[in-house]
Amino acid sequence: MTVTEHFPKREMFGLCSQLRRAAVSVPSNIAEGHGRLSDQLFRTFLAQARGSLFEVQTQLMLSADLGFVQQERSSVLIDECVQITMMLNDLLKTLERKPVSAKR
Repeated sequence: MTVTEHFPKREMFGLCSQLRRAAVSVPSNIAEGHGRLSDQLFRTFLAQARGSLFEVQTQLMLSADLGFVQQERSSVLIDECVQITMMLNDLLKTLERKPVSAKR
């Protein structure tokens, strides 16, 4: 995530690390859930990915408030998080309407 490259060195193991881990967690949870071959488990991991997106949004807001990221850049990234959240919500709704199956 290039946005964290400009964080102060003192934040390398603080907010910078948290933001990077949360951002990596989103696609990782989606992939892991898909690999579980169960719609129920997939939904669980999608919900976890959604939670990580909310973490990223919060950390981006904090980063902007602390002056580590320009407000405009933070807003663009937060908007992208919102779009991804809506996609995850749509996928979760689709899976909720689908009958629960043990295997896909």
